[in-house]
Formats: sequence, C-alpha cells, structure tokens
Amino acid sequence: MCQLLQALSQLSYEVDVLTFPVGREVDIPGVRYFRASNPFRVQRVPVGFSVAKIVLDMTLIPRLARLLASGSYSCVHAVEEAAFPAVALGHRFGVPVIYDMQSSLPEQLTKHVAFRSSVAQAGLKRAERWLLRHADSIVSSAGLAQKVRAVVPNARLREWRFASALPPAPPEETAALRRDLGIPAGRPVVLYSGTFEPYQGLPELLTAIPHVQAEMPDVTFVLVGAEESGGTTIERGHVDLVRSGTLRVVRRQPRERIPLFLALADVVVSPRAYGDNLPLKIFDYLAAGKPIVATDIPAHRALLDEDRALLTRAWSPELASAIVRLLRDKPLAARLAAAGRTYGEERFGWFEFVRSVGDLYREVNGHGAAA
Repeated sequence: MCQLLQALSQLSYEVDVLTFPVGREVDIPGVRYFRASNPFRVQRVPVGFSVAKIVLDMTLIPRLARLLASGSYSCVHAVEEAAFPAVALGHRFGVPVIYDMQSSLPEQLTKHVAFRSSVAQAGLKRAERWLLRHADSIVSSAGLAQKVRAVVPNARLREWRFASALPPAPPEETAALRRDLGIPAGRPVVLYSGTFEPYQGLPELLTAIPHVQAEMPDVTFVLVGAEESGGTTIERGHVDLVRSGTLRVVRRQPRERIPLFLALADVVVSPRAYGDNLPLKIFDYLAAGKPIVATDIPAHRALLDEDRALLTRAWSPELASAIVRLLRDKPLAARLAAAGRTYGEERFGWFEFVRSVGDLYREVNGHGAAA
C-alpha cells in the first residue's frame, strides 16, 4: 500500500486514506490520513482473519459514508473485505470503486474453523462473486486473473506488478543484525519472510529443517514475520532447533528493515502450500538477487520458472533437498540469483509501476484530483 500511495503522490493525486485507529503513518506528499473510531480500544490487528479486524472494519463504514457524502472524491480504492461496504456506498453516492483483490477470501479462509464448512465456503464464494460483478474496476495480486475472469469474463481487470526496488543494506548494519541474532560469521542462512498463516507452508519448511541439518550441520534458518503468539508456538515446538542455533524466529519487521534480513540470506524460501495469489515476498526475493527455493504451484509460476528458481513439491524432503543443493552448488545459486534480479529489474521497475498505477486510475474515471 505504501508503494501505491507513493506512486499516486508522484502522479499528483490528492489521496485521503481511511484506515484503522492503530498503526503508524508514513509522511507522503498529498496524502492525508483519517482514522476510524476505536470504541473497543483495540491495540493491534493480527494478519489474517480476527474478531478485532471485523470490529474495526465495521467502524470504517460510517466514516466512509460521511467522506463520500462530501462529493470530493473521483474514486475509492478499497482493499480486501473493505471493498464490500465501499462498493455499496460507492454506488449510492455515484463514486466508482477499485477493488484491490490481494487474495481470494474463500480460499484464504478455507482452513479457518469458522469458515471451512461447505455452507460457509458457499456463502463466501457467493459474496466474492457479488463483489467481482459490482466493482467498477479490479486490480488483483498476480495469479488471480484467471479466477476473476472465470466469474466476470469482461471485468475491467489488472494484475499488480510491484516495483522490485530495495534500498541497499549497509554492511555494518547487516553484520550487527547477524550478531543480534547470534549467527556466527560465515554460517549459511536460509531465510523465510512473510506471514505465518497456514497457507504459507511453514509446517513443511519446519519439518524440512532437520533434513537440511543432517546434510549441513552449521546452517541457520531465520523465519521473519511472526505475530507474538505464532512465533512463541513455533519456538516451543522446536526447542532443540532453537537451542542449537539452527532456528531463529523473528517477529514482524518494519518494511525498511527487510533488506537487512535479505542481505543475510544465502538462500530464500517460499514454501507456500496453496493459494492462487502470488506471495509479495517474491518481488523482494528477486530484487535482492538471492537464489530462491519455492513450491511448484501456479501462484509462484506467475513470476518464477526453472531459470529463476528451484521449484519443488510442497513436501519436506524435496524442500530440504533443494535448499541443500543451492547451499552446496554455488554456481547454480549465483546463476539463478542473477537471472531473477535481471528479470525483476527489466519487468518491475519503479517507472513501470507508476505508469501502471496511472493507467489504472485513468481507466476507472478518466481524470480527477482525489482518490
């Protein structure tokens, strides 16, 4: 979202961001922030579905209605489930709505206890079809276009291609991070970065670690992105790996610190088990020029192939074998990393991203100074 706001600012749009009453604001020219009320004094919102998120979603609705009633907006850009009230209110006030489809809601919730029944899944699919048919424009994560077209063949649809540009990681800060994590100099590092949701495939990756350790006893796995409870659960379930220094679990990090973790890595992994939307970490992995091990699923195939990554089944022994291969075969690792970085630089530069954002907004309303 920060990249989108920066692009809109560069395109001289004036943007009002209506958001939850938690989190920090990023100072971007032309961007104002409006916070919804917080009657239940929610302090944090975990990634994924939660009661806290639903409560705060509801508090957005009256504020959104008041903003749209002012008649000041040329369009609304609504993310994920916030698009449901945005579309309803947008139609009421005659304001077009862009649905930012970062995932398929039925798919993401298929393992959640409250939504995995056939009745709940059928309801979610009906709701998603309604949203896809009534949004004025759709911009989706890479890999979801086919799903959208199956429901709305003539949808006004684009897929995100985020700019793969990362600031350089200062060597002294990277070395300090290695010391903070207790990883000796020269010890190979395998990095996972992202959420710890079930669909990300972390159970298979964790099961693969002893297989890798048997081949390379000095390896360290660093998993970045844990919520407090999730990280604690993993550490408690893998005490021996943590004590030996083979596993480090790190809480969710600010965006600006991610390049430091990527700089540590000898191999990066995306063990995603299911889901049609491309994990956004892949853009960072490519930009960092790191050799990638990823599961061979359609979501990864949206950007990766055998020339840019080792693709494997979501099965622990195969994940382990691919990781060991890249750690041992330095020429192969270097070739895949260089091909990935070149691909990212050619396809996902900042100028191309800003141009795509401009095209999206001109397409939905032709002109306008507010979004």
